[in-house]
This record gives sequence, C-alpha cells and structure tokens, in this order.
Amino acid sequence: MGIKPHSDGTVITVLLVARGARDGVWYSVPSSSTHALLINVGESMEVMSNGMFRSPVHRVVTSAEKQRISLAMLYAVDPERVIEPTAGLVDEKRPSLYQKMIARDFLVGLSEHFSRGTRFVDTLKISPYIRTKK
Repeated sequence: MGIKPHSDGTVITVLLVARGARDGVWYSVPSSSTHALLINVGESMEVMSNGMFRSPVHRVVTSAEKQRISLAMLYAVDPERVIEPTAGLVDEKRPSLYQKMIARDFLVGLSEHFSRGTRFVDTLKISPYIRTKK
C-alpha cells in the first residue's frame, strides 16, 4: 500500500522519511540522524532551473508491520504565475529547454500525468537544441 512512483509538481518538498529508486531499483534514503530532512526538487523547479535540477521519481510505501509518521511540507508557486526557465539560466549556449506555462494549467497536467504514472514535465521539453558550430 502507498502512493505509486511519482515526482512532485512543487518547487520544493521537504520530507521526513523516504525511499528512492535508481535504474528501477528502490533504495532506502540514508539518514545520519532520526531528525534529518530530505529536500526534493519538484517539477516546477526543474523547469525554472532549465533542467539544472531534476525532480526525482519516488514513492511512498506503508507497512502493516511498522508504524511510522511521515511529514511533507510542500512549497509551490501562485496558480497565476508563469512557470518558465529563469532568464539568468538561459543564453545562446544554453537555450530554454522547457515551454512556459501558467501554474494553474501546470497543476492540471500534473494531475493527469500522475494518474498515468508519467512525468508531466517531460511533455514541456522543447526538442533537443542543436548546437551551432563556431
């Protein structure tokens, strides 16, 4: 039981207990302290950072044998704000990798893709850019 694999649509998610996957294999996220927090970058931040930060796919799993409390704090943008790569991270050498979109519409897309188990942010990617020879 739990929530299927997904990536968050937020800017940042602060988590108290988590597990993660790499190459299809799930790993416990190491913690040096029982009071440690894990910060996940959301799909909104992936767009705003022009792909410099990638939103990780993760899942939430519950256990009938172990009791645990998970705490998540989500930071998101205003629904009327435009989500787009930050101007300072876009130039001739690194053009915009994502289309811009109003946050309200971004949330609708996230919801539709969550139900399919896919990442919405991947649909916003602009075709791979061609580097010009100098």
